[in-house]
Amino acid sequence: MERMTVAQLHQMQGEQLKEDKRRVRGAQRVEIDGESFDSKAEADRWNQLQLLQMAGEISGLRRQVEIGLVGRDGPIMTDSGKRQRVYRADFVYVDHALGAQVIEDRKGHATDVFNLKKAILAAQGIEVLVT
Repeated sequence: MERMTVAQLHQMQGEQLKEDKRRVRGAQRVEIDGESFDSKAEADRWNQLQLLQMAGEISGLRRQVEIGLVGRDGPIMTDSGKRQRVYRADFVYVDHALGAQVIEDRKGHATDVFNLKKAILAAQGIEVLVT
């Protein structure tokens, strides 16, 4: 077994923390057909939605769509004040049975940040379907 110094251990842990910063509940990034997904569940849902689009049940399927967050007094800005904060939807498509656009997020575990953004979107009149 190879030994490492404390400094090497801290460096390795720091690299893992940077890599895992956005991971929630152990979700692992996966790549399928050259596309990167935050989890296997998200990749599986993408494949399901693609099949639904091929069958003509949905159309206009898109991934990682940014939606600006707006409060009572206008756009909600980042701390620097230079950019508008956004919610990034996993999937957006038109459901022909509903006759409406669907904004969908594939979640294994809803974080506090997600719940806050979902509430802000609800105040904007935008509903997020959580699958």
